[in-house]
Amino acid sequence: MRSLYFLTHAEVEIDPSVPVSDWPLSERGRARHAALSPKLRGVTGIYCSSERKAWDGAEILSAALRIAPRIIETLGENDRSATGYLPREEFERNADAFFSRPDESVRGWETARAAQTRIVAAIDGIVVTDRSDGDIVVVSHGGVGALLCAALGGHDIDRKYNQPAGGGGHVMTVALPGMATDCRWVPFETFRSEAAA
Repeated sequence: MRSLYFLTHAEVEIDPSVPVSDWPLSERGRARHAALSPKLRGVTGIYCSSERKAWDGAEILSAALRIAPRIIETLGENDRSATGYLPREEFERNADAFFSRPDESVRGWETARAAQTRIVAAIDGIVVTDRSDGDIVVVSHGGVGALLCAALGGHDIDRKYNQPAGGGGHVMTVALPGMATDCRWVPFETFRSEAAA
């Protein structure tokens, strides 16, 4: 059975003077992606969003697995460019509103419903067009991962489907071809793929 592994990028270098989409992985984030690579030996396709942190993570996996990653623009995080960087507490309040009012644009952010439609379509497109015969890795973001999890599980949009707090670096496994998932987020450190089992 094939799997799609949806990875949320690990820790980033936060710089309020740089657009959020251009933040790179931190040293710790890069080390965590590198340590994950050997656990993904059954992977034959790598996809990522165009945001630098996701691309950084995909490149690290690519170098270890010798698979060229493909950038898919629609794998990006929910569009928050209307506000740009927000201090932590303010960001958390906005994120709560984003998930609790999914059809509303909170302070100009992309709506949760629109972001969910986009991420589901992106994953569907990857599954349909991927011609590799092994597992698939998608390196993306926590917010859209929570929306994907809710959609695949048949649940209403809710922040409770998000990865645990603490800087990213989690894996959600989606069984192919049926796109079934138990919405369980596993930290890179304790993840085990079917191929590595």
